Amino acid sequence: MEAELPAVLEFWRVAAENDSRPVDTDDAIRALYRRDPAALILAVDGSEIVGTIIAGWDGWRCHLYRLAVAPQRRRAGIGGRLVAAAEERFRSFGGTRVDAMVLDGNTVAHGIWAARGYHPQGEWSRWVKPLG
Repeated sequence: MEAELPAVLEFWRVAAENDSRPVDTDDAIRALYRRDPAALILAVDGSEIVGTIIAGWDGWRCHLYRLAVAPQRRRAGIGGRLVAAAEERFRSFGGTRVDAMVLDGNTVAHGIWAARGYHPQGEWSRWVKPLG
């Protein structure tokens, strides 16, 4: 799968929400892959990437990032299957709660998260600091 990492980056440029977030880089995706190759879950049809999700487990909490489905393949269940695969990964580690990073303005994505039982958590705010 390491050979597919450049294709994943290109897929995200087309299929993922890219506003209000740091730019994905080759170094960053390779670092993810070196640390935890199973965290990057791909949906593939033949040789074509049609969906992705990152299922990050830090040993304490479960985090979901970069759920993306090819625009022409949306509403076909791919996103739901990716979320289910990520949740199963977390259950295998003994995870008890999962959060998903979803931009407030990405209203297209809100429906899939709600359909899978996720909801915004009003009592928390995400604080960020760029390292660089």
